[in-house]
Amino acid sequence: MSYTKFLAALLKGNVKKVRIAPGKYRSTVASTKPKEEKEQRIDGCPVIEAEPVELISQTKTLRKLETRKVQIDFDNTEEAYKSKSNLELLRSLLVFKLCTFDFLVERNKELIDLSRKLLGQRLFGTMMKMTFYGQFVAGEDSNSIKPLVHKNEAFGVGSVLDYSVEEDLTQEEAEKKEMDSCVSEAEKESPDYGLREKKYKAHRQFGDRRGGVISARTYFYADEAKCDKQMETFITASGHQVSFSTVMYVSTITIKQQGLKHAIWFNLGGASADGFSAIKMTALGRPHFLLQFSEVLVKWRRFFNVLAAQQGKSEMMVLDQKLELEQLKESLAEMGVGDKNQIENWFTGERLGLSGTIDLLDWNSLINDTTKISNLLMVPNLKHAVENGVRLMVDAEQTYFQPAISRLTLEMQRKFNREKPIIFNTYQCYLKEAYENVTMDVELSRREGWYFGAKLVRGAYMYQERARAQEIGYEDPINPDYEATNRMYHRCLEYLLEEIEHSRTANVMVATHNEDTVKFTLEKMNDMGLSPNENKVYFGQLLGMCDQISFPLGQAGFPVYKYVPYGPVDEVIPYLSRRAQENRGFMKGSQRERSLLWKELKRRFLKGQIVYTPVY
Repeated sequence: MSYTKFLAALLKGNVKKVRIAPGKYRSTVASTKPKEEKEQRIDGCPVIEAEPVELISQTKTLRKLETRKVQIDFDNTEEAYKSKSNLELLRSLLVFKLCTFDFLVERNKELIDLSRKLLGQRLFGTMMKMTFYGQFVAGEDSNSIKPLVHKNEAFGVGSVLDYSVEEDLTQEEAEKKEMDSCVSEAEKESPDYGLREKKYKAHRQFGDRRGGVISARTYFYADEAKCDKQMETFITASGHQVSFSTVMYVSTITIKQQGLKHAIWFNLGGASADGFSAIKMTALGRPHFLLQFSEVLVKWRRFFNVLAAQQGKSEMMVLDQKLELEQLKESLAEMGVGDKNQIENWFTGERLGLSGTIDLLDWNSLINDTTKISNLLMVPNLKHAVENGVRLMVDAEQTYFQPAISRLTLEMQRKFNREKPIIFNTYQCYLKEAYENVTMDVELSRREGWYFGAKLVRGAYMYQERARAQEIGYEDPINPDYEATNRMYHRCLEYLLEEIEHSRTANVMVATHNEDTVKFTLEKMNDMGLSPNENKVYFGQLLGMCDQISFPLGQAGFPVYKYVPYGPVDEVIPYLSRRAQENRGFMKGSQRERSLLWKELKRRFLKGQIVYTPVY
């Protein structure tokens, strides 16, 4: 039986009818490599033997680097706001105060529409630039955002440029486009449709620019022509950034699946040397592809969990679940996967099972070696890209897309992170499985010898995820409360810092507005001897938020970045709308930031600085 048919049967949950063709499957696992073997290669890339890595609970590394311990005063308003004029401080105070009113946040779309009608387009645009747009968006185009980007750089803060134009759909439009683009009537009537897992079915909660849903929206495409049109928009937006770099280059990663083209375009070099560009996978291809691909990956992993349970290992940590190979073969034969010879051939390879056990990474390698997804990823002039400091940050999205997004990102990392971290995956720490996902991917990077890059966030889809899980009827994937999410974030962060301390081959962006988390990171870096100028640990915040964190970090020599949205006023309104609601909790708790802003204004007024112009 072909591999495609095997996965199709697995998707239906009918394992007994599966037959596996012999002699096609190999593993990439390095932990079972014989001593006499020096090197194996995957798609032209070396696979390196991994040495045991000390975990958080074990003894700290004996050797400590001699480094200056860095202490930062986040209460020093003169340093924190020296890049801001008095008018900018007053605007921040006004916007933060307005964001504390639930009525304004919850009804912001209606109020924006009413203001546009009453004021007219021109006056409305002016008002927005003086308030919310001016606070959270850099400008309309490349020329208008240059001053802000250059000013931030002068004060030690880099940029992650994001063209933030979003299509705003009514509830009726979104639901119609969602179902039209995601599932046909014939597919809904097929017997397979009822066997699909609830989480990965097309559903009216699939869309997220409908009334009452405030997360980053999912794009809807009726056909590939629409996808190509969105791609061209992104290319044009990236082209606007050419003046920010000495050398600018636009590259493409093309993923072909069932004859469809999914293209990811990104600029190389970003806003400055060693800058970042951010992309959203659902903006560049039909979301239904990601939905179906995610389901296949989850089914494959759950099949392994069933086999682990049969061997009494389901309660172990995921990487400790090492299945006995001979017992595994017997279980597969009993399930009707294939006869003894077929199963023997399936697990025959130069690396797989030499230790007599199979773990989840070995199991996943059966898909890796069959599909060869990394062969479909292309970047013209990769050497040129590397020389110009390209780094691509792939945004995390909803859990029903994320397995596919993470897998595609992982394939890019395996291929392009050979000399340094170029591709960064994003991990949402409000998910119950966040730590497991981080540790699995780090272990794979160790075994295969590539550089690991991660951005840690708390997450932006909580309300939507919980509502969808409750309505459709699957387990809520989100941690139960904010404190649980905090613990998860710090657990993942500490693990990655330990990985950096051990090998210096990983990078992490600590993307947070939580001052306690930043202080936690600095303390750990001091303890571990991680110097800021090593550029292994980055910090990130949104434009217009937490300047009292970003700028002191930048002036102290830490690599810190602002997520810099830009685009025309009307077309960025949907972005502003959802940001207001996603960050409502932070805004309501922004009393500390507002008090620091008042403190700096009072200090300037007492010194006679009625008009203050930043000098740089």
